[in-house]
Amino acid sequence: MKRLFVISQLTLWVGNVLAGTGRTLAQDAEMLRHFDYDQKAPIEMKQIGAEEREHAFIYDTTCASPKGGVVPAYLIVPKGKGPFPAVIWGHWYWENSPMRNRKEFLDEAIALAQAGVVSLLPDGPIARPGHVTNNEPLNEQQITDMVQAVVDMRCGLDLLLAREDVDPKRIAFVGHSYHASAGAILSGTDRRFKAFVLMAGSLSDEVDLQSKEEQEHRLKVGPERYDAFVKKYAWIDPGKYVAHAGPAFVFLQYGKEKYFTPERIREYEKIVSEPKRLKIYDAPHVLNAVARRDRIQFLTEQLKLRPLSDSLIAAIPDLYQPPEANP
Repeated sequence: MKRLFVISQLTLWVGNVLAGTGRTLAQDAEMLRHFDYDQKAPIEMKQIGAEEREHAFIYDTTCASPKGGVVPAYLIVPKGKGPFPAVIWGHWYWENSPMRNRKEFLDEAIALAQAGVVSLLPDGPIARPGHVTNNEPLNEQQITDMVQAVVDMRCGLDLLLAREDVDPKRIAFVGHSYHASAGAILSGTDRRFKAFVLMAGSLSDEVDLQSKEEQEHRLKVGPERYDAFVKKYAWIDPGKYVAHAGPAFVFLQYGKEKYFTPERIREYEKIVSEPKRLKIYDAPHVLNAVARRDRIQFLTEQLKLRPLSDSLIAAIPDLYQPPEANP
């Protein structure tokens, strides 16, 4: 199975094994309840450290997850007076990258602080200290982790909206790889976001099931066992949510990869609700500087930001994509 390079060895199965029974199951209250949490519970945010930069403060924080445990996160606050637009960033899980955590988008978020953007960069559940992996196929921890990822992003939005310096009408989400899938679910679950950038992630289990790789995997696991698991967790298919993202604007960004073929990407695009935009780059899974420029321009348009200079955008370091640990 070669989807390792798409998400990570650990989270590979979430998008692949949950290919549902088609889009006959519309978005409804029963599905949405899987991502409910107590919005009145205390967030319990704690500041661990702080760093002052020329244009912003970077706070090292933690808060309580509604699903248990502690969420480490960077909170970047521009200098000056708000109300500021805000972005929540969801990182990739490239297995052997030192940036498979809240550090992935840190430089980009610091640059956007100069445009007056508050950023929240949480560690996803799998990147947190103490997370124990389960490498068995078709295990329920994969479901639990994805639900927690989505709920924690919603809780992060609660945290931002509790701040008097954040404009509630100008909130966006940027998610890469695994967190693009989580963002797709988030887009149809929480209506408080104005825009989404979904980068190089699986957006439909139904589409993925049509692949040769997944059909082979189904036979390897055992069709009866596979189909039962798929049926039980059909509600977690990102396509069932991103089809209801509107009126939020969704920008899809993909590179040229073996798994994410142009044909598969176009099938994802068909599912996403309007308004939407798609761009495919001559780049690997990590994408490139052109994608970063386009992403910042999209956020500038959607959140009505002060434009950043071309030189400032070009100075943001590229993210390194290490060779696959287990190709």
